[in-house]
Amino acid sequence: MTAEARMLRTPPPFRRDAMVHAWLMMKALSDAGDAVWTIAVAWTAVQIASPAVAGLVVAAGTVPRAVILLLGGAIADRVDARRMMLLFNGIRVIVLAATAVWILTNEPTVAILLAATVAFGICDAFYEPAAGTIPRQLVAPADLPAYSALSQTLSRLGTMAGAAIGGFLVAWTGMSGSATADAITFVVVIAFIAIWLRPRFALPRAASGESVLRGVASGFRHLGQNSATRTLVIAVSGLNLAVGPALAIGLALQASEHGWGAGAVGLFEALVGGGAMVGALTVVRWRPRHEATGAFWALLVQGVGIVALGGAHPVLVGAGCVVIGLTAGFASVLLGATFAATVAPDYLGRMSSITRLGDDCLMPLAMALFGALAAVLPSWAPFALYGGALAMLMIVPLRNPRLREIALRREAPTQALEDVGA
Repeated sequence: MTAEARMLRTPPPFRRDAMVHAWLMMKALSDAGDAVWTIAVAWTAVQIASPAVAGLVVAAGTVPRAVILLLGGAIADRVDARRMMLLFNGIRVIVLAATAVWILTNEPTVAILLAATVAFGICDAFYEPAAGTIPRQLVAPADLPAYSALSQTLSRLGTMAGAAIGGFLVAWTGMSGSATADAITFVVVIAFIAIWLRPRFALPRAASGESVLRGVASGFRHLGQNSATRTLVIAVSGLNLAVGPALAIGLALQASEHGWGAGAVGLFEALVGGGAMVGALTVVRWRPRHEATGAFWALLVQGVGIVALGGAHPVLVGAGCVVIGLTAGFASVLLGATFAATVAPDYLGRMSSITRLGDDCLMPLAMALFGALAAVLPSWAPFALYGGALAMLMIVPLRNPRLREIALRREAPTQALEDVGA
């Protein structure tokens, strides 16, 4: 149904691929800048508004992103990804510079924070689907797991460093200094994309004759006709729906109910983050022969880890956090690589946008349901329900024969999941 990617340049072995390694460092730098910006927005909003309004400001970017994301995916499948990334990173720099100048000459207001956050959400809706196609344009399918592992590890380190710096920076320089710092990281990324980043594999482009809305509709038709792609997209979309509420809400509830204190929540989160980095790096040295199958088995084990979070002893909860971190890092790398390598290339942007949209739209509902269950059931019950549901749901992809057959190490180029009518 789709042509295989045409090689433009033969890439060097991944361990010696200087361009890809440099690009991943640039992404980590950008993540650090984003963490600085997020902390600055949250801190400033808390200082000038009520907690409820501050929460609205921080979350405001998700609404326009959710509305526009599908359009961004359809456009990403028909235009050059680098140009989209350059354009919307440039717009981000303008937004940050304008915010910094405004706050230098005026007091920060809720309106200016909302405007900046919404503008970032709109940029994300176009930038992220385009950026989601870049890995497949840079490395061969067999190297995608290693690419994802290193990318996730460096991004986590960048976010952690940015978060650590962000608190001091906003206290020292205020909102304008934080916005300037984030703008500088985007300028560096723009320069790298323009000067050095060059795709090696040309992806087929979607038909440009149809409207963008028709392109969105054809993406959903493609999803409906391809059962393996559909199962993979649903799995990637729902990666965080069980574990996100358990960590974000459940850990705080457990620490409060058992008197462990806020420090315990920080320790548990650190165990998750450390475990995720170890799990991701494991893929660099070892990965299963069938990547998708290995990832789904890891997520089944993650369900057990979520159940363990409902325990009454901090050691059991800590062990659950380690299991969740290890399996999350391991599974997300393998599923991300499988997704990038096997989804039909002229639908990759649209499928990427659908996976992101699922997380944006369903996570608030998952959070609210977890809180509602915790209010009426024993404290362990929401963890058991969410963890058990995740483990049971993994049976569906594990039973899919097309997903079980995927092996990215094969010498022949990986074929798209073309099981129309399966």
